[in-house]
Amino acid sequence: MTLTVDEEEIFLRLVEEHRGIIRKVAAGYCSTHADQHDLSQEIMLQLWKAYPRYSPERAFSTWMYRIALNVAISFLRRNTRPVRQTIPLDEIDRELPDESVAATDPQERVALLQRLIATLDPLNRAFLLLYLDDHSYREIADILGITETNVATKLSRLKERLRQNLKKEKE
Repeated sequence: MTLTVDEEEIFLRLVEEHRGIIRKVAAGYCSTHADQHDLSQEIMLQLWKAYPRYSPERAFSTWMYRIALNVAISFLRRNTRPVRQTIPLDEIDRELPDESVAATDPQERVALLQRLIATLDPLNRAFLLLYLDDHSYREIADILGITETNVATKLSRLKERLRQNLKKEKE
């Protein structure tokens, strides 16, 4: 299906209004600038292809998040190979942040949180990304296609898992 000039303009305006979604998703799923750029381009392509099926009855941002997250998860699966990394025992202390720095330096806390997020599977990254972006449970449920109760349960478990991991990092 080909879009009319008016439909193209509407699409471009809506994407421009919500372009932050693409940046957030790309940054949440890719660590390098090049990968973020590639993922952003892939998201835009899929948005363009899917736009003829978009229904204005739903919020554009919800629709956009759903597509962006699905593309990001597929992108991550396609481009990630399991990597085994070993660290000599005598170097472990150098790898972990100094507890006093982590407790007081906001940048170090953000870096620690980013490292922990990077260890999550793609779906849990999506949950956390949406939660940290202040979406309601209802909005998260709409975007991910699950119930609000399921969102609440999964986020509760995810928060507890992150607390446990933060605790381990500090030990």
